[in-house]
Amino acid sequence: DAEEYQPPIWKSYLYQLQQEAPRPKRIICPREVENRPKYYGREFHGIISREQADEILAGVEGAYILRESQRQPGCYTLALRFGNQTLNYRLFYDGKHFVGEKRFESIHDLVTDGLITLYIETKASEYISKMTTNPIYEHIGYATLLREKVSRRLSRTKNESRKASVTSEENTPVEKITSLVRRAALTQNDNHFNYEKAHNFKVHTFRGPHWCEYCANFMWGLIAQGVRCSDCGLNVHKQCSKYVPNDCQPDLKRIKRVYCCDLTTLVKAHNTQRPMVVDSCIREIEARGLKSEGLYRVSGFTEHIEDVKMAFDRDGDKADISASIYPDINIIAGALKLYFRDLPIPVITYDTYSKFIEAAKISNPDERLEAIHEVLMLLPAAHYETLRYLMIHLKKVTLHEKDNFMNAENLGIVFGPTLMRPPEDSTLATLNDMRYQKLIVQILIENEDVLF
Repeated sequence: DAEEYQPPIWKSYLYQLQQEAPRPKRIICPREVENRPKYYGREFHGIISREQADEILAGVEGAYILRESQRQPGCYTLALRFGNQTLNYRLFYDGKHFVGEKRFESIHDLVTDGLITLYIETKASEYISKMTTNPIYEHIGYATLLREKVSRRLSRTKNESRKASVTSEENTPVEKITSLVRRAALTQNDNHFNYEKAHNFKVHTFRGPHWCEYCANFMWGLIAQGVRCSDCGLNVHKQCSKYVPNDCQPDLKRIKRVYCCDLTTLVKAHNTQRPMVVDSCIREIEARGLKSEGLYRVSGFTEHIEDVKMAFDRDGDKADISASIYPDINIIAGALKLYFRDLPIPVITYDTYSKFIEAAKISNPDERLEAIHEVLMLLPAAHYETLRYLMIHLKKVTLHEKDNFMNAENLGIVFGPTLMRPPEDSTLATLNDMRYQKLIVQILIENEDVLF
């Protein structure tokens, strides 16, 4: 079980190299320099040449000074001694010091990080180039071990729901081990909807020593040593992130809201086929609103729709949207439309938008239907399933057209711009495409039994 879990053998070679790297040695200017920038200290030597800098730093590994360029007054250079030669870097300041992508609070930290990087890349360039060739990520001796351990744990908790056993309280030992354990646990969950999802990697600064969960090697440097998936917490080198499969299993604790959250991220975090907002709203509308005149066309009060949004963000699938709280069904319909509008990537994704528009322009009905079906197959699985479920619902709405006055064309007008938006934020493109957006949704509703 989790208590018996043994972490993998992390590879410490790069950590040892970081410990061996030269330490920064600030060479102070013996004289007072006029016009010294206020954000530099006494390591600033004023306007001196490269040759003079080389003489000052000669023979002292890790020594550094700052100087103003002779050729370009007002431009500053970090002169650093490494590998028996003086290296010169153009130095910038915008509130923090930097020579590349990384930004530092102090020159000392910048030089420390630079010396670590130079030393490791000099000593271990071949090692680094091969470090992704035998990853622990899918290693039989590692991933299999996790699955066996977690599988035994799950088998002993049959009386609990599978979902609860994976996203349990914080004191559960499994949660404290690594994001890899969580993914291994989820593979045991037969009810988990295995939609493919890319990791949402962001550059991250790790406090204290950290190892890459892909290659098991140390992540070197003082800041921005690697990247972390903001959805599942996976920590890897930036170069290793290119090799990680699209198997992100979002952690519900990291998903702060329901609206404005990526669709696939939300359904995987909640372990559902579709966003719970869609299921809840459609269930409520079909229970008491299918005959409501102007359904989806008539707007509910904006502040009440915002209340529903806040309820879902706060309470998730436990949000109460019943008639006793919101008697006007247009509020629920408005909340559903708002959910689709707020998606960072629309249900009909930016990648497929132009293909849908081109398909809508085909004059032959049979060929047009075939083209639309082909583009539907390109949608991510969670987007496809959500669209399919919505179209089945909207078809039911059209069956009550005598009462609600909403046919497929009317619903197309409402949902066209809601479900699909052009990749470029162009008002002209949106206006030009509106009739095709309407037509696509109309065709999807009328032919949902054939297309899905």
